[in-house]
Amino acid sequence: MEQPPLGELLREWRARRKVSQLELALASEISARHLSFIETGRSAPSTSVVDRLARELDMPMRAHNAMRIAAGYAPAHRERPLDDPQLRDARAIVEQVLTGHEPYPALAVDRAWNLVAANEALPLLLAGVAPELLEPPVNVLRVALDPRGIAPQIANFAEWRAHLLARLSAQIEATSDPVLEGLETELRAIPYHSPGPPPRADGGAIAVPLQLDTPHGRLSFISTTTVFGSPLDITLSELAIEAFFPADRETGERLQAALG
Repeated sequence: MEQPPLGELLREWRARRKVSQLELALASEISARHLSFIETGRSAPSTSVVDRLARELDMPMRAHNAMRIAAGYAPAHRERPLDDPQLRDARAIVEQVLTGHEPYPALAVDRAWNLVAANEALPLLLAGVAPELLEPPVNVLRVALDPRGIAPQIANFAEWRAHLLARLSAQIEATSDPVLEGLETELRAIPYHSPGPPPRADGGAIAVPLQLDTPHGRLSFISTTTVFGSPLDITLSELAIEAFFPADRETGERLQAALG
């Protein structure tokens, strides 16, 4: 994919954050004239100016790197695979969280919702999923929303689909990630029939549940998301652990029985 010019990136992120040239210039401690010249390509910013602009625009590490490269500088943040020796301790933390959550399902995903790791309870949710959807890279949103995945087993599919797509849209709004934009387009194009708008959760609900019909009976979950608090690597900054907790006593008992 062709790298957009620096000025185009800046204008896009200013518009996304709803910040004027003057506001961004003042926050970044440069003149509005200088910022205007940067956006039109008439002036080349220093690395410190690029970094301040990225910070004030609250750009993710990946976008910060893209802006640095567009300005002609080296990336500010490294990106290593999770199995890199330097990320060994981080990988151990992920595995500890996943294993410690058993007998309840938990998984780790990358920025595009591709499966990175999972615990022994996750297969309980995947009964009947078409083998081609489980070929690496396994995209968990595709597994959830595709008719060949677990979609037919989700009792509250309209509600869960709306929840997942809303999360994905919010992620795109925050990151401007073209990979996620492509994924959203694909998922929204999956044939879907709804008799009406997604049902609203009842007034006593605390979160949108996942209600899944499985060979072990109906399992009802509430999910939580965990991220690294102070990452210095792009991979860690984009890694998320999704943990599913029983939403009722019956689900907990069925999971305990299934995993012994």
